[in-house]
Amino acid sequence: MPISIIVHGGAWDMPDDEVAEHQAGCRAALEAGWQVLDRGGAALDAVEATVRVLEDAPIFDAGVGSVLNRDGDVELDAAIMDGPTLRSGAVAAVRRVRNPITLARRVLESQVILLVGQGAERFAAAAGLPLCDPAELIIERERLRWQELLSQEHVRTQDAFGANKREGENGGRGEGADASPSPPHPRTPAPLLPLAHPGDTVGCVALDRAGNLAAGTSTGGTANKLPGRVGDSPLIGAGLYADNQTGGCSTTGWGESIMKVLLAKTATDLIGAGYDPMTAARQAIDILARRVGGLGGCILIDRAGQIGFAFNTPRMAYAYRVEDGPILEPFWEV
Repeated sequence: MPISIIVHGGAWDMPDDEVAEHQAGCRAALEAGWQVLDRGGAALDAVEATVRVLEDAPIFDAGVGSVLNRDGDVELDAAIMDGPTLRSGAVAAVRRVRNPITLARRVLESQVILLVGQGAERFAAAAGLPLCDPAELIIERERLRWQELLSQEHVRTQDAFGANKREGENGGRGEGADASPSPPHPRTPAPLLPLAHPGDTVGCVALDRAGNLAAGTSTGGTANKLPGRVGDSPLIGAGLYADNQTGGCSTTGWGESIMKVLLAKTATDLIGAGYDPMTAARQAIDILARRVGGLGGCILIDRAGQIGFAFNTPRMAYAYRVEDGPILEPFWEV
């Protein structure tokens, strides 16, 4: 069976000055995974090795360099899935693990599927994985972005308060002129425009010489997210899926929309229905956009090792390699 691997490093409106780092990160990760497969290693091992490289590259929203939540903390999610057995492991909202994909792999080898927060970190310690100081995951680029987002949020909140106060002073909604001004309602943060902020979730799909597929996805989530928010990445069927009978998929983009259409499962089901991986990827992204107005991308490999990918954002970082085939340059635009 010819080996095959594809990686992604996020889908959004990436700035020009970050393109080179995305290219270098994808290229290094692809090489790490390829070496595992070329030595006869398992797809699961290749996926873990690949995603670890992406988590260690500060340019991506995974591991070190991840975006910060509203409290200024990094919270990480990851998952990995085994195609021949349908076993999976996932973790969410972890703060003291540098490589959550490796923790997800340990969960896959346990009797559970998903662990979150402190429970996931206690499991990591029990499994012998090193814990880190959460501050080690924060880089200056993301700290500055977080401060800018907080400033924008403060301005919007002040504007909302001022509008509410003026409405109260004018009697508002038919109330008497002497009515007391109503305080502003508790404010739910407006969703951030997915294209305007980092969406560098990372992922990998691999096929080994034994014909087994595996998929993995890792992320720091969305910028300025609510503490405890979990997106699609650690959710089987949404952020990833792998089944030897159809294919493997990893997704990236606006998690709340991806979850609604189970993007990864939708894409692999399309392969099962007879579509080639490239057509399946494009149709899955079309479903994401048409049904829920979603933005993002996906990468695919079928059980024969054929590659597929699609995205509806201005840019997606990705790279792939198929045995006896060329290495795709790791960055493309719509």
